[in-house]
Amino acid sequence: MISLAGRDIQHAWGKFVFTGVGLGLLIGVTLTMAGVYRGMVDDAKALLDNSGADLWVVQQDTLGPYAESSSLYDDVYRGILGMPGVARAANVTYLTMQIRHDGQDIRAMVVGVVTGSPGEPGQPGYLMSGRRITRSHYEAVADIAAGFKLGDRIRIRRNLYTVVGLTRRMVSSSGDPMVFIPLKDAQEAQFLKDNDVIVQQRRRTAANPLFNRPGVPGLLDATIASQSTNPYVNAVLVQINPELSPEEAAEPIRRWKRLQVYTRSQMEEILVGKLIATSAKQIGMFLVILAIVSAAIIAFIIYTLTLGKIREIAVLKLIGTRNRTIAWMILQQALALGIIGFVVGKIAATVWAPFFPKYVLLVPQDAVRGFLSLMAICVLASLLAIRAALRVDPAEAIGG
Repeated sequence: MISLAGRDIQHAWGKFVFTGVGLGLLIGVTLTMAGVYRGMVDDAKALLDNSGADLWVVQQDTLGPYAESSSLYDDVYRGILGMPGVARAANVTYLTMQIRHDGQDIRAMVVGVVTGSPGEPGQPGYLMSGRRITRSHYEAVADIAAGFKLGDRIRIRRNLYTVVGLTRRMVSSSGDPMVFIPLKDAQEAQFLKDNDVIVQQRRRTAANPLFNRPGVPGLLDATIASQSTNPYVNAVLVQINPELSPEEAAEPIRRWKRLQVYTRSQMEEILVGKLIATSAKQIGMFLVILAIVSAAIIAFIIYTLTLGKIREIAVLKLIGTRNRTIAWMILQQALALGIIGFVVGKIAATVWAPFFPKYVLLVPQDAVRGFLSLMAICVLASLLAIRAALRVDPAEAIGG
């Protein structure tokens, strides 16, 4: 009976193989969707790893700086440096925007970092080529995913920046490549208003009698000057001494500085559990739908193949073949179809994953779970065909 299942496959091998390839492409999409979710989680963890921070100090009652907006004065880091267990502290800004290059817009996360020694929080930890930012203005280090080359001139807001270094896997939680620029330039790009707004605001201030009082000289000039400065950052990245745990170092900052402080585990929960939670649910729904569609395709194909050999099954019953043997023959065909589909799907997912705009991470555990789930789907999908085969009347072998 095992040979009969094999011969039946050989007899209609073209239909069987092409069906397996079509099913395999569907399975490849399923594995890719799982890889997209894995890639999103890996991007979030890479963002935290690349920051080089043990603690994230942000505006109180916010989930900043990645999940929500956060704004701090740029002199806050000085007080944090004096807190127990703090080894390093550095200001940082994050701004997701479109960068102009060669007439094209490239979406990237612009990161403002303090130029200093290697290992400073916020700075890119690894350079593929070029050098780090050494000047206080108009230099940039970019992730290679942005498509920039050394020496390229890119426009961020009103200024041009020269790409002096290239790095890898420096991405935001949404997979956008990072572009690092000096902190002062990033503050200007994020917080400074355009020229027309500044002129209008100065006119409003000059026309306000509260700021133009004869008895208070210099008040108007001081007010206008304050409107032209940008004393804000999004967060302070903190590295702590090894002898203290992150929570032990974070608690005094929360208590005395009245700021929100997140540890690595808390920030990972924000990124994975909140920021990409909706995307994870959407991907989960797609996986469920794809599993149902795969089961329907396998059930339809196996049922069609079974109906095509009703006479043969009736003959087998007439000569005394047990129902268990007939059911095993049909189950074999379903499992064979599933194996062909999985092999094709795994190869397809591996081939097209690098061409996706978002990072697709294919892990062996997902492949194993996918294979076991597919085999379970094949078993369930074959039940309809088995039921039809077992209801065949042996008399049909004589009457046909």
